[in-house]
Amino acid sequence: MVSLELLRADHADALLAFERENRAYFARTVPDRGDAFFTPDGFAARLGALLEEQHARVCRFHVVLGEDGELIGRVNLMDLAGGSAELGYRVGEQAAGRGVATAAVARVCRLAATDYGLTALTARTTLDNLASMRVLTRNGFTRVENTTVGGQPGLRYVRRSLDAARSAGR
Repeated sequence: MVSLELLRADHADALLAFERENRAYFARTVPDRGDAFFTPDGFAARLGALLEEQHARVCRFHVVLGEDGELIGRVNLMDLAGGSAELGYRVGEQAAGRGVATAAVARVCRLAATDYGLTALTARTTLDNLASMRVLTRNGFTRVENTTVGGQPGLRYVRRSLDAARSAGR
């Protein structure tokens, strides 16, 4: 259904197009990235910084590709340290509601355990993002506390059993 690729410089054009196309859609549930992010120079600078973080093994950024190879989402692991990382993801409006986010998060949980040696992941979502809450719950995350996300009320989730994903082959 979907595949993940580690973010590369040659994803730049497709990724910027994806972010521009879905800007208003994403802004309904997550804080907007700001106008500078969507300019060619601003995006190139941000992408360069992300690739540097990935090269330093601080983060792992993935693009989600659909059946025809089109970029339909992102799944990121940030701040890898001490066996854990923070999960973040977004799926474009055209792919929403088709199980893409659930499948992509499941795949990155498996990668986190098998390829990146992680044992726990955390995630945050706003209270009004019910779809994201379902994705996290379906992937074995447990709600642990209230928090804020971009100044909005939210929830923090954790998944501590990444070894189960490794041994089950999920």
